[in-house]
Amino acid sequence: MIHVSNLIKDYGKRRAINNISFDINNGEIVGFLGPNGAGKTTTMRILTTYLPPTDGEVEIGGYNILDNSLEIRRIVGYMPETVPLYSDMTVFEYLMYMAGLRNIKSAETRVTEVLELVSLTSRADGYIGKLSKGMRQRLGLAQALLHKPKVLILDEPTIGLDPAQIIEVRNLIREIGKEHTVLLSTHILPEAQQVCDRILIINKGQIVLDDSTERLQTHLTGANRVMLKIRGHEIEEAASLVATTPGVTFVDIKEDDLLEFECSAAEDARPLVARTVINAGFDLLELKTVSMSLEEIFLELTRDEPLAPEFNETPGLDVEIEGR
Repeated sequence: MIHVSNLIKDYGKRRAINNISFDINNGEIVGFLGPNGAGKTTTMRILTTYLPPTDGEVEIGGYNILDNSLEIRRIVGYMPETVPLYSDMTVFEYLMYMAGLRNIKSAETRVTEVLELVSLTSRADGYIGKLSKGMRQRLGLAQALLHKPKVLILDEPTIGLDPAQIIEVRNLIREIGKEHTVLLSTHILPEAQQVCDRILIINKGQIVLDDSTERLQTHLTGANRVMLKIRGHEIEEAASLVATTPGVTFVDIKEDDLLEFECSAAEDARPLVARTVINAGFDLLELKTVSMSLEEIFLELTRDEPLAPEFNETPGLDVEIEGR
């Protein structure tokens, strides 16, 4: 559904997007993560035809963004980080206005459907200026859904919301994702884990990870971490035993009755470790895989590194980068 190949975006002599490529399949919900200035918003603005790329190829639904920008806008719904709302309009008036801009037939019927979808029917006659932040975000989603797009691009849809509002919007996105392809930018890492099928992490304008949430840890470390718990306090003896088991690459004692070990991705040593420990007379109480959190992975992949020499900041050059 979305195909990005060798995408580049320069602002003057500063490169905001540096030769990135990725694909998003029909029906996927993909999280787009990265620190401020990484290039998230710039990428999303290119995908929605708000910005032209410097180089590279972008296709959505088979349409090239440079040759078929109007077709792209017909099949893409976009919710920017700050939704352009008009406080002196009612919710219904605003959506009817947006429906008119998109030449939507049977606009009143479609507006009524979308209001029900985002749970704003009871607020249809209320003024936008009186809405809470959470309801404004829902209204932003409503305008993005009006024309029944095949693809939804959402830039920080839960930013500034309280915990209850975040859960509401998160559940709504999950429902929307059943019928739409969704690219979701977020700073809330647990949100990406709970909502998204796949994670893209961008740093300094480059994709540093593209994988499912379940496989992120193995992708990063190349190994599986396993926690082992035994009864008693002979953990050092057990650790020595585990360390000599084929397939085990590292052992670390955590507590008197707890240790962690790593086994290579190519060889699952857990069954052999369990048999070895039990045959040695230890009471094995627990054996389970320990996953790195998405926060740990994010920090590991976005740690500061020197920029490539050709993209170092030029003295005296002050360029505003609108990427995130």
